[in-house]
Amino acid sequence: MVKTSELRDMSDEQMRLLLKETTEHLFRLRIQSQTERLDAPTELRKNRLLIARIKTVQRQRELKAAAAAASPAAGGTAIGSSSHN
Repeated sequence: MVKTSELRDMSDEQMRLLLKETTEHLFRLRIQSQTERLDAPTELRKNRLLIARIKTVQRQRELKAAAAAASPAAGGTAIGSSSHN
């Protein structure tokens, strides 16, 4: 199981690859659970949680990038201040 701190240390490409692999593995487990008995039923939950963790870290990075891009664009003016009086 990958920890959240380990996910934060990964590059975007590594996380995308891990997300793809985990999603495919979850799909195979779901199929297997319908056709036969799973050896470890907790694997379904572990994979769902890992997918959620990956998506959370990806979203946090998106928001951080958006905030960084919006910061310089604001030009240092306060919201609601008017320069045309």
